[in-house]
Amino acid sequence: MPVKLKPLSEQVIVITGASSGIGLATARKAAKAGAAVVLAARNEGALKAIAEEINASGGRAHAVAGDVGDPAQVEAIARAAIARFGGFDTWINDAGVGLYGDLETVPLADHERLFRTNYFGVVNGSLEAVKHLKSRKSGGAIINLGSILSDVAVPLLGAYSASKHAVKGFTDALRMELAQEKAPISITLIKPSSISTPFPDHARNYMDKAPRVPPPVYAPEVVAEAILHAAQHPTRHITVGSGGRQMVLLGGGVPAFADKLFALTIPKLAKRKGDKTVGDNLYEAGADGRTRTDAYGGRRFSIYTRAQRHPGVVLGAGALALIATAAYLGRGPIMRNARPMATRLARPVVARAIMRRPLATAKLAARHPGKALKLAGALR
Repeated sequence: MPVKLKPLSEQVIVITGASSGIGLATARKAAKAGAAVVLAARNEGALKAIAEEINASGGRAHAVAGDVGDPAQVEAIARAAIARFGGFDTWINDAGVGLYGDLETVPLADHERLFRTNYFGVVNGSLEAVKHLKSRKSGGAIINLGSILSDVAVPLLGAYSASKHAVKGFTDALRMELAQEKAPISITLIKPSSISTPFPDHARNYMDKAPRVPPPVYAPEVVAEAILHAAQHPTRHITVGSGGRQMVLLGGGVPAFADKLFALTIPKLAKRKGDKTVGDNLYEAGADGRTRTDAYGGRRFSIYTRAQRHPGVVLGAGALALIATAAYLGRGPIMRNARPMATRLARPVVARAIMRRPLATAKLAARHPGKALKLAGALR
């Protein structure tokens, strides 16, 4: 069954980790667009203040305190959403904690606790959302927050990297299983680059200096926009920020070189001047209510991220640019050089179209085998 998602103004959205950072930025944007939002996190006081702020400005918000690492508390979040708004259309698993330190020095209990929130929080939230969304003919969306560290790993954030790798594996497997059942549920993985949230301020820190995320850094609102796009348009994954994408390409293309480069640069880039923060949110709720850290700013726009949301526009613009250049400088040499570039741009668009309508594609290929082979050869 094809997935059809509602516009934000008609949705009820559950957001875990809504008391700060990306979750809070997403809640504010969703409420401003007309969605009813259910805010979930461990910090009950911060949640109530945020809900009051949204309601006072004309939005609709309901706060539910809970630890996503506990399946019973996640179930209570879902029940509260159903009781208050009659159900939900999108569930966003954003809750997460951080841990800076060498793997040899990080206590095993801290490692396990991080996984309880970052990985099992996603598992608990996703499975609870599936139960509800399967019961609705309209289905809905589940959006999980991974990271570029779902695809590569870096030193000093080894436990965090491992948890985000696990989130990606779980999300991809769940998507496949629901596709096999033809359940009308969209499953999206959002992979942010470095974001200027209070994440380093809240993280448990075993380093000798205050932590930070490496540049380039993007504002949390850039991630929120990507999340809310996926809440309205079925999307497999979105990488937020080209800086992180370059790291992933480097790690996949030349892994041995990437290992050496990350080992040399990340420990330096992960530290900043200033005193170490006191306290963290690994086991208990931290000081919430902020979307951003005070230590540094973040870019408010990412062309790369916006392009992923409109691949057809990018392809069309690229084709027009190539045609104009060819007409001006001479068709022969330009077109020979432009063809590989055009192929790379077209490949993901064609692949996405085939995945959306595999049966129709197969029938069309059977009727025109020569053209199908020619197209496959051009896009190989």
